[in-house]
Amino acid sequence: MKISKSILFLLFISLLSFQISVAGNGGKPGKKAAVLKADIQKSTVKWQAKKVTGEHFGTVKLTNGTLEVDKGKLTGGSFDVDMNSILCEDLTNAEFNAKLVGHLKSEDFFMVEKHPKASFKITKVTSIANAKAGENNYTITGDLLIKGITQSITFPAVVTIDGNKASAKAKFDVDRTKYDIKFRSGSFFENLGDKMIYDNFTVDLNLVTTEQI
Repeated sequence: MKISKSILFLLFISLLSFQISVAGNGGKPGKKAAVLKADIQKSTVKWQAKKVTGEHFGTVKLTNGTLEVDKGKLTGGSFDVDMNSILCEDLTNAEFNAKLVGHLKSEDFFMVEKHPKASFKITKVTSIANAKAGENNYTITGDLLIKGITQSITFPAVVTIDGNKASAKAKFDVDRTKYDIKFRSGSFFENLGDKMIYDNFTVDLNLVTTEQI
């Protein structure tokens, strides 16, 4: 069976294109971004919520997390949080502490029995030009899931990458009302006086990775 010259020409071009592509990668097939596993013992998630008469703060625990790195640049990542692990660190009275934590887990707030997990997944990463060491060097956008509701959120972060080790530090506000947490919110209820709780709470994240998956 004879093969037409046009088909031979197309085969030749395809082979040449493949060879050029491989040569451009140092003779090796293109590599995917490295996925770095979070060390949940070294990583921390802190929270702070304010009301008219004061504030409360504490922690929640990561269950897993990753950062994706390609050629020394952050390209993606995600993490999950165990909402049953909520702790309050400012109340030293055991009874008051347990009462607050129980309330945070209730239907007034995070409804933990029905929604035991919160999560975040990066959807977009933009590097910040000319950022100095220790300053925010990335703008991160991602999907934050709380109480079964997903909302997009954007915040700056300090990202450090050293081989298979990396960290991402960020401090950002979350509007709880976007996740149907409206208890004593001045945006939805009037005449709350000093019982009002502010809509935004602050998340202080430190995600540390120590090995590649």
